[in-house]
Amino acid sequence: MIRRTRPVAGAIALLAALTAGIAFPAGAAAGEPTGQDAPKVDLVLDVSGSMRAKDIDGQSRMAAAKQAFNEVLDATPEEVQLGIRTLGADYAGDDRKEGCKDTAQLYPVGPLDRTEAKTAVATLVPTGWTPIGPALLKAAGDLDGGDGSKRIVLISDGEDTCAPLDPCEVAREIAAKGIGLTIDTLGLVPTAKLSRQLSCIAEATGGTYTSVEHQDELTDRVNELVDRAAEPVVTPVATEGADACEKAPELKSGLYTDREEFGQQRWYRVELLAGQELRASVSVAADRAVRPDHGLLMRAVTRHGREIVRGEATGTGRTDVLSTGLRYPKPERDDDGDKPATETVCLAVTTSFSADAGVKTTPGLPLELTVDVVDGPDGASDVASFGLGRGWWLLGALVLTGFLAGLVWGWLSRWRVAVWRTN
Repeated sequence: MIRRTRPVAGAIALLAALTAGIAFPAGAAAGEPTGQDAPKVDLVLDVSGSMRAKDIDGQSRMAAAKQAFNEVLDATPEEVQLGIRTLGADYAGDDRKEGCKDTAQLYPVGPLDRTEAKTAVATLVPTGWTPIGPALLKAAGDLDGGDGSKRIVLISDGEDTCAPLDPCEVAREIAAKGIGLTIDTLGLVPTAKLSRQLSCIAEATGGTYTSVEHQDELTDRVNELVDRAAEPVVTPVATEGADACEKAPELKSGLYTDREEFGQQRWYRVELLAGQELRASVSVAADRAVRPDHGLLMRAVTRHGREIVRGEATGTGRTDVLSTGLRYPKPERDDDGDKPATETVCLAVTTSFSADAGVKTTPGLPLELTVDVVDGPDGASDVASFGLGRGWWLLGALVLTGFLAGLVWGWLSRWRVAVWRTN
């Protein structure tokens, strides 16, 4: 599925704005990025033989990529540690086994020496195979260490030629490690098959895919992705839901990632104080081929199994992500009305995805869960998503106002008619 630059950028900016104010758990798992170290970016460039084709603004794909890289290197923020990895740059033979090993670090990830990096890029000549899967594995290693944001930007003009090492599976394995690494992909004059593969790679890690057909588009998009790495980011915390509420992990306000198998139900717990409001949402990405009709259900349930509120969504295969959410304001006082109470809210996430025979069902589909616990609005115990409470007085006032306005309007209308007849 081809995604154009502007819609993707706008969607990411919106998501960043929505999540900027979330406070995250202090007890993140060991190794989870906290954003304290310098952000790291590894640009992974396809230098296979097909990059000789001259179909980007009258120049070769390789020439367009080099020009874009030079401009990106000039604009890279000082705080970003940047590296460049190639695939298909060195082996020109016909031995597939050797060709699928052809990936190398052209410039190591670290503080950027612009002159040195540009000199390295200038030496590139389109040569060999397209080992995308092996290159992604190596790139993940290039970014190892530190707790800052990590991003791979993959630029290719052709699909991987080294199956059965499926690059989509490689991306899913990277995402399953919970190291906060994002892969963004760009396709140069892509085919439908390449677009599907690059989309799959990006979606597995929460990244973006963009189709580019001009050199300035390539420059702008890579610049945008490098700049994004330098911005404060919300890093999801890996968690693992349980098969029952009593076994579920307790979540604080934050952004979490998990994986859920087809048709599975996952449970999580949130503690609410009196007067607080729970706002929760969940998104599930179809990172592989699934049947078009599927659904997603999120329920807030008491520890005794009584459903409080739910959110649900259905899909028909037109989009790759399905999302829903819910809100629950905790009343100010307990049932006896004499003192504040704490309540355990169980969140149950259920999916109804299915796939044709031959499609792998493990690991499960990537799931992103947002939990936000805030002070509830005044009167949260009275006006909630599941009842008006004392809000009936406002409804009554509106009805009475409408009734009186109708009477006045009717009287005025009759008076005007009487005056008209008199005259």
